[in-house]
Amino acid sequence: MHNANATAVIAARGLTKVYRMGTTEVHALRGVDLSVREGEFIVLLGPSGSGKSTLLNILGGLDTPTAGGVRFLEHELASAQEAELTRYRREHVGFVFQFYNLIPSLTARENVALVTEIAERPMAPDEALDWVGLGERLDHFPSQLSGGEQQRVAIARAIAKRPDVLLCDEPTGALDYETGKLVLEVIARINADLGTTAMVITHNAAIAGMADRVLRLGNGKIVGESRPEHKLTPSEISW
Repeated sequence: MHNANATAVIAARGLTKVYRMGTTEVHALRGVDLSVREGEFIVLLGPSGSGKSTLLNILGGLDTPTAGGVRFLEHELASAQEAELTRYRREHVGFVFQFYNLIPSLTARENVALVTEIAERPMAPDEALDWVGLGERLDHFPSQLSGGEQQRVAIARAIAKRPDVLLCDEPTGALDYETGKLVLEVIARINADLGTTAMVITHNAAIAGMADRVLRLGNGKIVGESRPEHKLTPSEISW
C-alpha cells in the first residue's frame, strides 16, 4: 500500500497542450494540476479525446506542454531540451502501450536486452522475464507468443531498467478478458513488490478498483478524483 506521506515524484501545474491542425487549434489539455506520490498506483479514466494519452506522454517526457510546468523530482521537464528528456525517459520511465512494439526478429530475451544495454542499473533480461512469468519463453520470437505473452515481454522490457515510474497506455486494450487480467496482475505486482509508481490509462472503469487513486479526465481537464475504499486485486475485478 502506498504511503500518503511519500514524496511527490511527479508534480504538474497548469499543464496545457494545444495542437494546431491546419487552421484549427485542438486543446488536448486545459490546465491540469497533478501530484503523483512515490509507489502510488493511479488509474486514469476518460473517454477517447479527453487528454489521457497527452497527459501521460508529457509526464513521460515523450511530449512537452504548450504551457505549464511538470517536474520529476528535481528535473524540470517542461523547459528541458531533447537530450535531457531522452535521458529522463531512459533512466526513469518505463512505457507500456496498447500495441507491444516488439522487434519481430529478436527473441523475448533479446527484446528486453535492448533496454538493459542502455540502462544504468538494469535487471538481467532473464530476471525481468521471470517477473512477468515468462522465464520459460526466453528464446521465443514474438510470432511464437500470444498477445498476452507479447504484452508481458513489453512489460519486462519496461521494468528491466528499474524505472521509477511505469506508464501504461491501454495495456489491456488489445487483449481478451482473461489475458487482460493476467497483464494487470503483473503491473499490480510490480507496483506492490518493487515499489514502482504506476499510472495506467484505461477506458475500462472496472480496472479503477485496483488503484490507490482514480483520476477522471474530460475535455482536457481532471474532472474527478476518487480513492477506492478497498483496493481490489485484479482477480477480484470483473467487467
